[in-house]
Amino acid sequence: MDMNRVKQIVSSPADIPVYYNGVSVWIDGYDEQKETATVHLRDGHLRERREVPVEELNEEQ
Repeated sequence: MDMNRVKQIVSSPADIPVYYNGVSVWIDGYDEQKETATVHLRDGHLRERREVPVEELNEEQ
């Protein structure tokens, strides 16, 4: 995935499925300079956030 798509997903009112390492995640935010996104598991707790490279996120499962 690229940073522009991450921005679109974050600002979208739609529920867009995103995956990190085959696991469904929510994108909480992003850092353009580091090209990372802060995510948490859809089935997990909000406090279990992780910063991951944007290029490792995808919409296909």
